[in-house]
Amino acid sequence: MTTLTETQTSPADTASQAGLDLGLVMGGGGARAAYQVGFLCYLARQYPDLRVPIVTGVSSGGINAAHLASHHGSFEQAVRELVSLWQRLTVEEVFRVDAPSLTWTGVRWIFQLLSGGVGGAARVRGLVDTTPLRTYLTEVLHAVDGELTGIQYNLALGRLKAVALSTSSYTTGQSLTWIQGQDLNDWTRPQRRSQQAVLTIDHVMASSALPLFFPAVEIDDEYFGDGGVRLSAPLSPAIHLGAEKILAISTRYNRTAAEARLPEVTGYPPPAQVLGVLLNSVFLDLLDQDALRLERLNDLLRKVPPEDRNDLRTVRLLVLRPSVDLGRLANEFEPQLPKTFRFLTRGLGTRQTKSPDFLSMVLFQPDYIGRLIELGEADAEARADEIHAFIRAGTASAETEKPDPPI
Repeated sequence: MTTLTETQTSPADTASQAGLDLGLVMGGGGARAAYQVGFLCYLARQYPDLRVPIVTGVSSGGINAAHLASHHGSFEQAVRELVSLWQRLTVEEVFRVDAPSLTWTGVRWIFQLLSGGVGGAARVRGLVDTTPLRTYLTEVLHAVDGELTGIQYNLALGRLKAVALSTSSYTTGQSLTWIQGQDLNDWTRPQRRSQQAVLTIDHVMASSALPLFFPAVEIDDEYFGDGGVRLSAPLSPAIHLGAEKILAISTRYNRTAAEARLPEVTGYPPPAQVLGVLLNSVFLDLLDQDALRLERLNDLLRKVPPEDRNDLRTVRLLVLRPSVDLGRLANEFEPQLPKTFRFLTRGLGTRQTKSPDFLSMVLFQPDYIGRLIELGEADAEARADEIHAFIRAGTASAETEKPDPPI
């Protein structure tokens, strides 16, 4: 995290000043990404014309990233429409939850398992049908023949430098980050690489395709799913694209040592608890680890003369996270789920764990989403001074930097 001394200037003045290129990093977590929207609400209220030249996202955070990168209006207008997008969202807008659809999918899964892979049994590509989500995103992202044309519009105007959506290739096992921008260079690292592309609804759907639950998406003869599965360094796309300071919004509550020792279940863990642990390891844990690596690297680079850094640079980082456990919060809103879907999730044991993290990721309920947006905005308000100092970092009027406290 970055703390700076500051002169007295208004947020509006700050937003208009030239400074370090800001990168916005939004991770996954399914319905939890509504928390990111709440934080963006606060940011838009304080800095309505904020310039965010580099936007990256993965999973449901990729939906938020795609919207911000492709919106034709100001930052404030883009966020206002993003809020409306999430407030209108329901489980039925994400996947089919009617009893016939869920029953037919279950029957096909059972038949596939019992067929032993013979007899030409049709493969089931996911536990749910996400056709409603594709239709919804095509409408709200104003896609033209699938293309997010607003991205090129913002690139041409100079509002945007680059955008990145990360996916996981089930065909090759690699993490592939799709990038669109100007004067970009691809990168390759062990088990992860980038590829330049004109971003489409397919890229958004692929990035947000929860493993096994949502069907994979075919792009260029490969099948892709949720980008969080193999993305070991979630901050890296923003750094590769040139961000000099990064604002990362996590949806993971940072439990105290005492809280971490408390059991979430009694007895043998139900499937919902196991799924929650697995999904947390995919979507939430890696950001914390990557943030720690970045801060350690920053500390080392500050001790090295600039001419000896071999093109490496320090990157300012601010990570924001929920002040409450979003999994535990989901328990309050579970009864409002559609009856058939609620029956199935309870069968997985969501009522047997105190923090059903799996449930919180698929709880696309307006009341839960609304609560997350409110919480995100309140948490941002509580850290207003820190956020203001970070936004101003690197501007012409900012004063000398103080040492960064640990993440």
